Amino acid sequence: MSQFFQIHPETPQKRLINQAVDILRKGGVIVYPTDSGYAIGCCLEDKQAADRIKRIRKLDDKHNFTLVCRDLSDVGIYAKVDNTQYRLLKNFTPGPYTFILDATSEVPRRLLHPKRRTIGLRVPDNAIVQALLGELGEPIMSSTLILPGEEEVMTDPYDIRDVLEHELDLIIDGGFCGMEPTTVVNMTGEVPEVTRVGKGDPEPFRV
Repeated sequence: MSQFFQIHPETPQKRLINQAVDILRKGGVIVYPTDSGYAIGCCLEDKQAADRIKRIRKLDDKHNFTLVCRDLSDVGIYAKVDNTQYRLLKNFTPGPYTFILDATSEVPRRLLHPKRRTIGLRVPDNAIVQALLGELGEPIMSSTLILPGEEEVMTDPYDIRDVLEHELDLIIDGGFCGMEPTTVVNMTGEVPEVTRVGKGDPEPFRV
């Protein structure tokens, strides 16, 4: 049976944030709000928790997880970026974008695209996840909360609890946070390529 926290979307309660981080560090799988719908996540190094997420979403080994970061200070650790790419990232973070980048050796192999050694990185503009990441001190390994057979992101924390309360350790109710997934921008080639249009404006990345 999962725990259910109602956290203020603009001024997150520190006590609840600390409890949520404790659940993550103990191997928990949590659902939390972002700036583009709800996401499901766990600690970066926790293979068992990642396998649980795969079971819940019925994902195969080719699925690209995303590292959700507090700011760009983590980017150089987990991704290879040149000055031009970094300037682009700086202009569009925090925000509803996922950037596909070449991964460094710091990223566990099981999180990488099996052929291309790439990783998705994102910096969401949401006070709750920013507080979580600040207390945790590392990225959250995440995936958009879209259930098997569905095409849309789950948006209602009470619906999420009804469907998944026996599969999760924590659901954070941060109110309505949108129905669109992120816009995905592949930055591993010579020019950026928009591979999924979502909440973020794709036009700045179209050449």
